[in-house]
Amino acid sequence: MVHPRFNPGSFWNYSRACEVVGAKYPAPPLGLITVAAMLPPDWEVRLVDRNTTELTDADIAWADLVMTGGMLPQQYDALHVIAWAQRLGKTVVVGGPDPTSSPHAYARADFLVLGEVEGLMPRFIAAWEAGERRGRFTAEKFKADITTTPVPRYDLLNLSDYTNLSLQFSRGCPFTCEFCDIIELYGRVPRTKATAQVLAELDALLARGYRGHVDFVDDNLVGNKKALKAFLPELIAWQERNGHPFEFSTEASINLADDPDLLELLRRANFFLVFIGIESPNPETLRLMQKKQNTRRSIPDSVHRVQRAGILVIGGFIVGFDDEATGVADGIVRLIEDAAIPVAMAGLLYALPNTQLSRRLEREGRLHSGGDVVNSKGLLGDQCTSGLNFDTKRPREEVLQDYRQVVARAYTPEAFFGRLRRAGLNLGMKPPAGRVALRDLPRDAIRFARLALAFQREGGAVRREFWRTIRALLRHNPRALKPVITLAALYTHLGPFSGYVLDVIDRQIEDVATGRWQPPVPVPVLPDDLPEPALAQAAGRG
Repeated sequence: MVHPRFNPGSFWNYSRACEVVGAKYPAPPLGLITVAAMLPPDWEVRLVDRNTTELTDADIAWADLVMTGGMLPQQYDALHVIAWAQRLGKTVVVGGPDPTSSPHAYARADFLVLGEVEGLMPRFIAAWEAGERRGRFTAEKFKADITTTPVPRYDLLNLSDYTNLSLQFSRGCPFTCEFCDIIELYGRVPRTKATAQVLAELDALLARGYRGHVDFVDDNLVGNKKALKAFLPELIAWQERNGHPFEFSTEASINLADDPDLLELLRRANFFLVFIGIESPNPETLRLMQKKQNTRRSIPDSVHRVQRAGILVIGGFIVGFDDEATGVADGIVRLIEDAAIPVAMAGLLYALPNTQLSRRLEREGRLHSGGDVVNSKGLLGDQCTSGLNFDTKRPREEVLQDYRQVVARAYTPEAFFGRLRRAGLNLGMKPPAGRVALRDLPRDAIRFARLALAFQREGGAVRREFWRTIRALLRHNPRALKPVITLAALYTHLGPFSGYVLDVIDRQIEDVATGRWQPPVPVPVLPDDLPEPALAQAAGRG
């Protein structure tokens, strides 16, 4: 099993932050290790995560079958792995969200396993053992029974490679955001695992000796509130029985803030971080993108309620919607500051394949061709540098200028650490949040020392603002130090990355202004000698 590299020029590629805490990459390949648990017990499985480990000819030569695939930001490397394995005479099977959305991009693979894999793997395994060496297997949409999903093969991982480990409780989201592909892949009726399944996964992590950060990778943890409220008391009891070995993060919609009982359950279970898609401060823009759950509310007040429950908020923001007016940057930056959201994932609108947005833009003749296949530059970035794959309503240069302002203003040391201080001081840190376990002290002390040294070397405003934040928390809310330090470490990536984004956007603005800009040229059929993506890595370091 080969987990392809993610694009290096990405918001989420926290390589420098990982180095500070002694890890190699943020999160493991949960999809592959879950599939590994579905394979026959007599199949010997090896895993190579190309984000943490090198893949060699010998690794491929050892195998009878190579399994790979993943998400759109992994497409370039996945295609490289396919070509590499086939060049060495191996059969390749691909799966995951990107092959499911864009199977034509993976046509050269021998097997395509498309859609949710529960119920599909027995068919593939039977075909393989019957001697078939090519084929396509497609799951019926939204029908997978995830109560049958086995405990992932955590034993295949080198746990120390990652800053956090992950598991899944539910799939799907009840909302209809136009730009989102989750409802296209997993549907609008969230399906959940049984409580015993999730606790068995936690037991497996505990048995492996892991302690620390576990991410619930659900696309919207609160999509099925009834099921979640039934599960959380069991999770709380599990944490209490086992001495609170884990702190949790997840993704949820903003209506989480409307339910104080749910916030209290999440706090007691030791959730410390949530990603919320906020997108825009403009209610009309939110209505047009069908994100109505974010309207009829004060976003800052909603975020502050989550913070007072002891949970830090990371926010997602998008520039490039059709009805935006010039100067939208001012509203986004003001919202980020008012809500005290330290990490603001600001991106350019990207029409993902097979979404309501891409279908509408195609009907309007505005969607650029080949946006779902690797382009001539290897899709070096993500929505931060490779967005707007369509003809914008506003002048493209104007949209890019607004986006540039958001990035430039949000990620100065003063702005980032100022928000982090305010968020930390607002955190309601009743137990178990912020508890200090003796077993974790050596690890946490080493991580803090590494981070402090990194910021000391940085000097200037970064060093000053970091220590100002630490002093404020020690004086007024010391229990919030651990989650605040966790987010502070991300600035080792976000500071340099914001500079990289500004450089790329400045070049795009210049190209548009001088008439040199052209939509990227897609390369739907890749040659057998597809170059090693390390070339792309060098270009994306920033």
